[in-house]
Amino acid sequence: MDNVKKDREQWLTWMLRIGKPVLEALAERKLKERMPVQDKSGDRSEYAYLEALGRLLTGMAPWLERTGLTGEEEEQRSAMAQLAREAIDAATDSDSPDFMNFASGHQPIVDAAFLSHALIRAPKELLSKLDPRVKQNVIRCLKATRSRKPAYNNWLLFAATTETALYLLDEDWDPMRIDYALRKHQEWYLGDGVYGDGPAFHWDYYNGFVIQPMLVDVVRTIGAEIPEWESLTATVIKRASRHAAQQERLISPEGTFPPIGRSLAYRFGAFQLLSQAALQEWLPEEITPNQVRCALTLVIRRMIEQPGTFDENGWLRIGFCGDQEEIGEGYISTGSLYLCAAVFLPLGLTPEHPFWHGEADWTSKKAWSGMPFPIDKAIQG
Repeated sequence: MDNVKKDREQWLTWMLRIGKPVLEALAERKLKERMPVQDKSGDRSEYAYLEALGRLLTGMAPWLERTGLTGEEEEQRSAMAQLAREAIDAATDSDSPDFMNFASGHQPIVDAAFLSHALIRAPKELLSKLDPRVKQNVIRCLKATRSRKPAYNNWLLFAATTETALYLLDEDWDPMRIDYALRKHQEWYLGDGVYGDGPAFHWDYYNGFVIQPMLVDVVRTIGAEIPEWESLTATVIKRASRHAAQQERLISPEGTFPPIGRSLAYRFGAFQLLSQAALQEWLPEEITPNQVRCALTLVIRRMIEQPGTFDENGWLRIGFCGDQEEIGEGYISTGSLYLCAAVFLPLGLTPEHPFWHGEADWTSKKAWSGMPFPIDKAIQG
């Protein structure tokens, strides 16, 4: 029970430290007044607020959806779920001072999809419990993203994820946008659990940030509608499980991982897929849930406790490990950073789940301490 109390409470404390400033400000319709917009280009304020909301909720959603909690945690969950619904109202109400941009520029295609992913992950708390007026506003805002063409890369999955949310909202949805994204990603599969970001290989964390988490949840949610989609589900999860194993091996004994590729300012959001594998229980057999918890806890602690991660008012600062504004690409702003919350998906598991129980070494820690560890093997298909 000590492990459950220590680590689960710590994860929850970390997640709420990240998320409360965003949701509390939105519930008061004061996010644009309070949230600073740090960015290199100086023109991201048009997009930063929807970035913060969508990315934060995609990570918080499984915990908000969790039933059966008790005591203080249930009080916190219930309160934050209410704040989240108020935040969605503030973001989609055209009369709100925090009404967000869904219709101008290409970036809203991305972050409407992250908001859609949150609705998919919490269909009761973040979708069914919305007031009918708010639902109609959400539908209108999501459909507004259809006026622009997504880029020919992982962005196809943003369109597919938004259409999947519209399906759950019992609204007209476009099968072609989903079918095209699924077909192209089958073409872009490179082997051994890795997809290209479009036709080209990119050595970065986008298989964890976007590609595989959205692929998995799209086929799990809507796959049964089309036989060809349903037949992909087992393959998509097999590949995702393999990539989750690769992610687990990237975590060093010290809780670090290589700073490779774009968007390092998303910090531990790089491990969204590993967290999703633990949440949805398709980790490879050789990886126990509690070793994932132990590895990720150390990663999160090393990064979130680094001075400069937050400003004096509790807002995230651009950086990989601390305040490192120089690593933020032109598309990175304060709002972008909230994708780090995706690491907290396992809070959607019950406190009794094996994820929260017992100490266990992860693969690299075993390997570098002279302990037996499983041989790594590629997958076929």
